[in-house]
Amino acid sequence: MDDVEELEKLCQKIIKLDPKMRSARFINSRGHLIAGGMKTGLLSLEAQKQDEMMFMELALRVRMRHEFDNEFGEVHFSMSYRDRVIVMSFPLTNDDVLLISCEKEINFGNLPFKILKLIEPFKKTPMKTF
Repeated sequence: MDDVEELEKLCQKIIKLDPKMRSARFINSRGHLIAGGMKTGLLSLEAQKQDEMMFMELALRVRMRHEFDNEFGEVHFSMSYRDRVIVMSFPLTNDDVLLISCEKEINFGNLPFKILKLIEPFKKTPMKTF
């Protein structure tokens, strides 16, 4: 992936998209944190060890989703609406992934598309508009 400093700046830009954002993190294909973190002043809902497990599981899930690319097309983002938080993942080149978390009150209909525009240079193929 590109320069870590550039990725850190991009994470800050993403967090500033909405006051309800909690975190923006770049994870490599092996599930290791490359850049980003929690919004200043917020604590993670999970322990650091759980973060590591979640990152590894996410990296595996991103790789496994390629199995259906021929039938359904490429995944541009996935979203989990949970009891305490919304989590979104955006697959990038080389199976790296951008992981976002935000408060449930966020406008999740618009946010992922704003993020896709910001991360376009890090994606394999641009998203087709329908």
